[in-house]
Amino acid sequence: MLKEHSNKLQVSSEIGRLRRLLVHSPDSGLGKVVPSKAQDWLFEDIVHLDTIRKKEYDFYTKILLYFLDPKKIKGKLKEIDAEKSKRYFYKPDHEKFFRSDRVIELQWLLAEILEDHEIKLKLAASVCAIENCTYDSQKELLKLNPVALAKTFINGTIDRDKMIFAPIPNFIFTRDIGIVINDHVLLNKPAKKARTREALIIKYIFHNHPFFEAYRRNIIELSDTHHHFLLPKEGDDKKVTLEGGDVMVVSKDHLLIGVSERTTMEAAHQAVNVLFERNLVKKITIIKIPKKRDYMHIDTVFTQIKRNVWVMLGNFSKKAVLHQDDDAVQRILEGNKKDDKLKIIQFRKKDIENPKYFDNLEDLLVDISENELGSKEKVKFIYSGNNEFPFDAREQWTDSCNLLALKEGVVLGYDRNDKTVEAFRTNGFAIITAGDLISKLESGEADAETMEDTLILMPSAELSRARGGFHCMSMPLFREDL
Repeated sequence: MLKEHSNKLQVSSEIGRLRRLLVHSPDSGLGKVVPSKAQDWLFEDIVHLDTIRKKEYDFYTKILLYFLDPKKIKGKLKEIDAEKSKRYFYKPDHEKFFRSDRVIELQWLLAEILEDHEIKLKLAASVCAIENCTYDSQKELLKLNPVALAKTFINGTIDRDKMIFAPIPNFIFTRDIGIVINDHVLLNKPAKKARTREALIIKYIFHNHPFFEAYRRNIIELSDTHHHFLLPKEGDDKKVTLEGGDVMVVSKDHLLIGVSERTTMEAAHQAVNVLFERNLVKKITIIKIPKKRDYMHIDTVFTQIKRNVWVMLGNFSKKAVLHQDDDAVQRILEGNKKDDKLKIIQFRKKDIENPKYFDNLEDLLVDISENELGSKEKVKFIYSGNNEFPFDAREQWTDSCNLLALKEGVVLGYDRNDKTVEAFRTNGFAIITAGDLISKLESGEADAETMEDTLILMPSAELSRARGGFHCMSMPLFREDL
């Protein structure tokens, strides 16, 4: 059981020292995604489970533990790697699982709430209802112990090979299930049916696990629009769907909300009202981006690296993307052409009738860095693919802009985005692979507490097929204040 004294929730920035987060390691459900269902389940391709686990995500787990909970791993690396083929250290249902109260595994939390028989009955009934299970299947589920049942709820399988409903392969993207805003939790309302079970499981965890008991009154859920079920198909924009990848806490007083393929304007509207009513923030900026699969959420087009450094896609920039074959006349003629329109509106609680508008993303981010975070240094932008065509679009697709800050200036990204890595190096960042860093952290040659301005390159051949980076694969619960 998680220690009760360690349950503080507090996130007031994107870059404060990360001390606690929710994750979910790749489960066997990812290995059951078939080509005909891949896009329905929000995957662009099928992934190789063994590779995504052993050669990619396990590096992520190790890095997180060295930074957030080193006592769980430092000095034990040889022993952990000796059991690499069995991976007991990484399996939430095994007694040798790392069980950190800093790097918190969702499957473990789910198993713990299922120890309560009443919760077990209710959640089993709810899952079976949304998955159209037979009554016999429901009875079969209730025979499972809490650890086995938690695993089945996630991967859809009983006894290794009997599938009774689809897996939820997107559960690894814990950012989307909810977001901590100061000391409150905003739970999601997923846009796609494939994520309905995720939202149900998370709701039960936050409302029932003792770890979150002190914050029960601080859980926010958006309600559907009145009579939403009567709306015709063209009324979809009135539906309330919101995912955590479209929410960024950039300061204790300022929240960004994206309106995208996955988050509707109506959800943004409701969120603005409820967050102002609760006096959680003083400003909320709505960033409307094209409803394209390329972008999905705002954290696929920009994330924060330092107070004065952001990584972003050049499509939303004042700075034109460099096309190798363009001559001067062509650049001038197409200089004002914008295929990818965005709209930025900032509401202030004290004067909600008079919002502020921004013409481009850079102006907004400069305003945040200088006027809210007090940066005295010049604001810098690192562009996807170094803002060169076609690398800008290629590398944004493989999450060059979707980075997770472990602390200010120390971020995790994929190793495949070469031009973006070049841009980081040009801007003064050290570049190190996850494997090399782990060796140095274990030997004492590197220190997580003193590391500065570093891009940590994570192996990504399979993870990137799932269309999410490390910002997506993390739900911060506690960051130190800047």
